[in-house]
Amino acid sequence: MVDRIVTGAHYGLRDWLIQRVSAVMIALYALFLTGYALSQPHLDYDTWTRMFSSNVLRSFTLLTLLALYYHAWVGVRDIVMDYVKPAGARLVIHVLVILALILYFIWSVQILWGF
Repeated sequence: MVDRIVTGAHYGLRDWLIQRVSAVMIALYALFLTGYALSQPHLDYDTWTRMFSSNVLRSFTLLTLLALYYHAWVGVRDIVMDYVKPAGARLVIHVLVILALILYFIWSVQILWGF
């Protein structure tokens, strides 16, 4: 019997699963917003403000945005790992993407809670 020795980072299945779960979450949020928009006779600024005044919806929105950011990170990381061969260029791209996603998260919190 041959024992198979697995080496590497071991994040393939976990990231694949998280990317699928985050995609479902993003889709559910999009369906919710579409349903809400279609159910409103007059969709204006006051309607959106009233909807996002709820902490439950703000939290759901932030959770969905976190899922979107992680989904984006896994996708960009996989593309960079596949197509950018020089290690230095790969590191620079990874750092820039991580910094951008962190800034997007901070900006999302500022928008949702008005900090």
